[in-house]
Amino acid sequence: METQDYANALPTKRRHKSLSQGLVESISNNIKNGILKPGEKLPTESAIMNLYDVSRTVVREAISHLQAAGLVQTRHGIGTFILEPSQAASTGMLREAIVTVRDVLDILELRISLETEAAWLAASRRTEEQAAALGKALEDILANKTEENASVNADVRFHLLIAQSTGNRYFVDILSNLGTTIIPRARLKSAMLTLEGNAGNASQNNNSGSSYLERVNREHEDIYLAIQRKDPEAARAAMRTHLSNSRERLRQAQQRIEAPTV
Repeated sequence: METQDYANALPTKRRHKSLSQGLVESISNNIKNGILKPGEKLPTESAIMNLYDVSRTVVREAISHLQAAGLVQTRHGIGTFILEPSQAASTGMLREAIVTVRDVLDILELRISLETEAAWLAASRRTEEQAAALGKALEDILANKTEENASVNADVRFHLLIAQSTGNRYFVDILSNLGTTIIPRARLKSAMLTLEGNAGNASQNNNSGSSYLERVNREHEDIYLAIQRKDPEAARAAMRTHLSNSRERLRQAQQRIEAPTV
C-alpha cells in the first residue's frame, strides 16, 4: 500500500481522546475496512510519525496496543505486519483459556521466571526513548488510580514496553498473546485482591482497593527506577518482588473466595 494512500485513509487525530489511542483506532479501523490487508507491512515508525505529527513514543505505544489486541506482529529488525484473521484469532486463544483464579496463579508462576529476566535485559539494553515510554506508562498507571480499566491498560503497556526493551521479540510475543489476563485485577476487583480485606471492618473495606493499588504502584515505580538507571540486578529483584507479591495477593484472594460462608 502506498504511504500517501495510507495517509488519506487516516481520520484527523483531533477526533481522538489521545494521540496513541487515536493511532490505535485509526490503524484498527483500516485493518477492519480492508485498507490495510493481512500480510501487509505497516509504514515505518518515521513515516507514521510524519503522517500523524506525533512522537516516536506515541507510535510505539500504539503498536504495543495493536500487538496486545492480536492485530499486528512485529518482527525484530524487519517491521510490523498485519496478521491474518486466523492468526489474530489464535493469539487470543491462550488469553481466552485463562478464566479462573487458578489459571491466573499459574500464569503468574510463568511470568516470574519470564519477566524477571526480561527486566534484567531491559535494564541492560533499553534506549532513552524506551525509558521515556516506560516512564509515560508509569505516569498513566499512577494517574488512573480510580479508573480500573484505564489502569489495567496502562499496566499491560508497562510490561509490554519492558519486553520490547529487551530487544528480543519472543518476550513481546508471549506477553502480547496473554493480553490483559497478565494483570490479576483484570479478573478480580482490587478490593478482593487486597491483603487487608476484613469483613468486620467497613471503613477498612472501603479503603482496601486504594491501598492495594498504592502497593502495586510502588512496585511499578521500583521496577521503572531500576530500568531507568540501568541497574539490571535491581530491576530483576524489583520485578520478582512485584510478581511474587501479586501471586501472594491473588492466592489469598482465592482463599477468601473459596472459604465456606457461615
